[in-house]
Amino acid sequence: MSLDITAPQDLPRRAQRHDEGVTVFAAGGRLDMAVTDHGGGRLELAPPQAPADFLSTLAACEALSNWAAEEVLITLRRDRWQDLEAELLTRGAALALDREWLGVFPEQLWQLPDLWLAQGRDSYPQTMLPGPHGAHPKRPPKPAGLLYHRHIPWLDQVFSLRALDAQADLALFHRWMNDTRVAAFFAESGPLDYHRDYLARITADPHMMPVLGCLDGQPFCYFELYWARENRIGAQYEAAAWDRGWHVLVGEENARGADYITTWLPSLMHYMFLAEPRTQAVVGEPAANHSQQLRNLSRSGFARVKEFDFAHKRAVLVRLERDYFFKARLWSRPAPADPGAPLRLSLCNHLMTGDPQ
Repeated sequence: MSLDITAPQDLPRRAQRHDEGVTVFAAGGRLDMAVTDHGGGRLELAPPQAPADFLSTLAACEALSNWAAEEVLITLRRDRWQDLEAELLTRGAALALDREWLGVFPEQLWQLPDLWLAQGRDSYPQTMLPGPHGAHPKRPPKPAGLLYHRHIPWLDQVFSLRALDAQADLALFHRWMNDTRVAAFFAESGPLDYHRDYLARITADPHMMPVLGCLDGQPFCYFELYWARENRIGAQYEAAAWDRGWHVLVGEENARGADYITTWLPSLMHYMFLAEPRTQAVVGEPAANHSQQLRNLSRSGFARVKEFDFAHKRAVLVRLERDYFFKARLWSRPAPADPGAPLRLSLCNHLMTGDPQ
């Protein structure tokens, strides 16, 4: 099966795993790479006949590690990957296992921004300012336009995040907020002018960022990302300087259910960890009586820290740590009963044992 590579929000490189190996699609054509399964989770990736560039190699490795939280270590024979070895090692995409092999550990690969961040990243200088819950960093300017994009294999669509445009997206936001199902828990229904003022306030607030989630370029959900230190949640725990939190509403009825939750939830967490390398935890404050959301968060790796009261609801503080997200490979679709755990083929275990198997 071939992939449509003309979608407006497509990735710079997009790959598909199949029985013979991996095919990488790009604007210039396709590259076929063979894969040999050596057992025990070790997959050997062979280079294509045409020279492969860095991004195409990363895309092939993504395709081998993006479906399930399985035991995977991707190995590259050094004498066949000489042209890219220096870049792979320097960027942290691969580790020298021995004189013969390089290893691509998914927990490192998925922390590189190249495949997923549409605008790259730079660490904004840290200058501390006084705030409501202790000093916090001066926040970087909010990005505009496309932020993140990722091919989702179980949907065969591209999930993307883009900054909400307070004028162009006002009518869509207004419709979603007045949906009966959304209003029941978001509680921000109202006339168009109310939502215009709401978005103007969020857009002007340095600690908040409104974002739309899309599938193949079509918006279906809304997120509010915030820095925890300046937020009301900062009064409930000792927030680190770059901890981040989020609110969500799914606006389109046909984009509900497990296939979609396992698309947007881990992808949003992935974006927040990629966009700011100093973010070590992502937090949330779901309602304590929202049992389905709490189950979804637990399956996605969030720990329940405590219950507490806001003026408008009893809430649960949930927390996901960066290290756990990448070690447990929580970007993948989780098993219903098991949110994942650090795997035997993780980089940490290799460094302790020196054994790529």
